[in-house]
Amino acid sequence: MSEKKIHEDQKYIDGLLKNNSFIIQAIYNKFVPKVINYIKQNSGDADQAQDIIQDTLITIYNQASEKKLELTCPFDAYFFLLCKRKWLNELKKSSNKQVTINEEVLYKDDDAQELAFETEVFGEKQALFTEMFQKLGNACKELLTATFKIKSMEEVALSLGVTYAYARKKKSLCIGKLTELVQESPKFNQLNN
Repeated sequence: MSEKKIHEDQKYIDGLLKNNSFIIQAIYNKFVPKVINYIKQNSGDADQAQDIIQDTLITIYNQASEKKLELTCPFDAYFFLLCKRKWLNELKKSSNKQVTINEEVLYKDDDAQELAFETEVFGEKQALFTEMFQKLGNACKELLTATFKIKSMEEVALSLGVTYAYARKKKSLCIGKLTELVQESPKFNQLNN
């Protein structure tokens, strides 16, 4: 099986990662109007469209920084599909009715479909993690937040004013509790199927 070729539009992903204002402005100039138009034509308004666009850009940024996202299709197709899916999910949530996705897709690009799906699942997993993280006690949240920011457990223990042994043990218990919360969530099974 051949390696997929990185698309020249990878420059948009790299630009987002580097917070390059020219690239970000180019995304807003080239790709955002189509999304706003689509959302307005499908029961939404400009403010809702901006929320979807921001959420999508944050999801792309997070996936690019954490998972080294490599674009193998045009950015336009990928970005539009992600925004479209997020909007359809919003409509489903707000109406509590089944929303039929008209798959008269503007792009027949399999890579765009695949990347959009992967990014959407990544975003949903991140949201589930954040939701379950908020259910932890304050001590666990404080300890885990410190371990996300500081790599050395000795420094974490020092910053929290606890012993190294206590910090390690507590971290293990907190991660266990977080894992349990995530795995018991009905969303967890949906995301893994």
